[in-house]
Amino acid sequence: MSDPRAQFKLWLESGEARLQPVTLPQRELWENSPIPVPHPANHICGLIEIRGPLTHEQCEAALQRVIDRHEALRTSFLPGKERPLQMIRTAVEAVLGYRELAPGEDLEAVMQETYRRPFDMLQGPVHRVEMIRRGVNDHVLAFAFHHAIADGWSLGVFVQDLCTAYVMGLSGLKKAVAVGMMGLKNSLPPVGQTYSEWAAAERASWQPADVARRTGFWKSHLAGSTRIWDGTDTSQPLERWVSAIPADLARGGKALAVSHGTTLFSTLLAVFQLTLSKWTGKTDILVGTPVANRNKDSVRETMGYFAGVVPIRGQVDPSRDFPDHLKKVAETTLDCFANAMPFAELAAAIGEPCLPGRHSIFDVRFALQNHPVPDVTLPRISSKLRMRSTGTARFDLGCEITADGEGLEIVWLFRRGLLSLADIRDLDHLYQSSLADACHAPASNLMTASR
Repeated sequence: MSDPRAQFKLWLESGEARLQPVTLPQRELWENSPIPVPHPANHICGLIEIRGPLTHEQCEAALQRVIDRHEALRTSFLPGKERPLQMIRTAVEAVLGYRELAPGEDLEAVMQETYRRPFDMLQGPVHRVEMIRRGVNDHVLAFAFHHAIADGWSLGVFVQDLCTAYVMGLSGLKKAVAVGMMGLKNSLPPVGQTYSEWAAAERASWQPADVARRTGFWKSHLAGSTRIWDGTDTSQPLERWVSAIPADLARGGKALAVSHGTTLFSTLLAVFQLTLSKWTGKTDILVGTPVANRNKDSVRETMGYFAGVVPIRGQVDPSRDFPDHLKKVAETTLDCFANAMPFAELAAAIGEPCLPGRHSIFDVRFALQNHPVPDVTLPRISSKLRMRSTGTARFDLGCEITADGEGLEIVWLFRRGLLSLADIRDLDHLYQSSLADACHAPASNLMTASR
């Protein structure tokens, strides 16, 4: 059918699709982001390196089972009078792209094409999976999802389900051959709670009195806050540079957190605030940090955009020592998380507009990624999962820290034209030096560490 509107009408009338309002987290993308929703910077991505016997047909069948399980993978978005609407289809056919890497062809360039090719938000699907063959029994599965249907936690869910579905397919094939029924089907179990069911419960939970109370906290917490930089050009892409905190320093950071009765997140954030203060000469440091929003077991295996964003403001007082600074950061962080609310509601409540090219409240992101990353285990196959930061253009600087064995990996995201790679290398050195100073001499003055 050539007319998409006629196709959508037919789907809706036949029950093949239903309309739902966008969720509270999804609203942030439409209402509080300085970049257009379809922009590739809103993609989240990953890859699985696989060595061993693998067929395109088996992988596509596994992908179909995952799509059947998760309504997020059957969702596209229609324009609405006030806000867009989710269109959730009952069935979507899996499409697993396939290509063979030519001699001398750059794998990274091929994956970037997979990651950055825009989605048709109206027609869907707003996810993409490509199977790239590097050689005999050597493949890479590259996958991208639009942020409107997935968050970092969802990537782990997707990989776990894909592997389970693949093993299920192998088992089902053997069983089908044994009984002479090659058409035998099997499927993944339904999720405990669908994304739209969670969204309906989430909307119902936000009563006016609760919104008003939390709005009061944020108006006070953010009053008079300043930005690190004045007006930047978000048409400039973000660069990505990866560093590592060695195991001994990572252990020191964890021990420091334990000794002061706080979390590793608060400890690393306290050092990050201190680092930015040394770097910029400013003492008022405001960052945004993601929260998973998956407090119930019923949604731990559900794909969707659940994550929220919490602004955390810190005042760096040079007269303090690090334990006092850390105590204040820990207290502030607890207060901010306790008063977390949907970001679109927060921004609207405090009257902070989203100006072209700027995030509505902050332009620096800090994250300690602690969403579960599954071990990828497949029979007769060795595999390695890699998450990819996409360089979302909604911020000017990002620092994303993830456990990597005994150490910690740091992904730095930075705006080209505002910061250079040399600047980021220097910033990374300052951050790790400040962490080392906090571990070895916590009672020293905050500004004693050398750059």
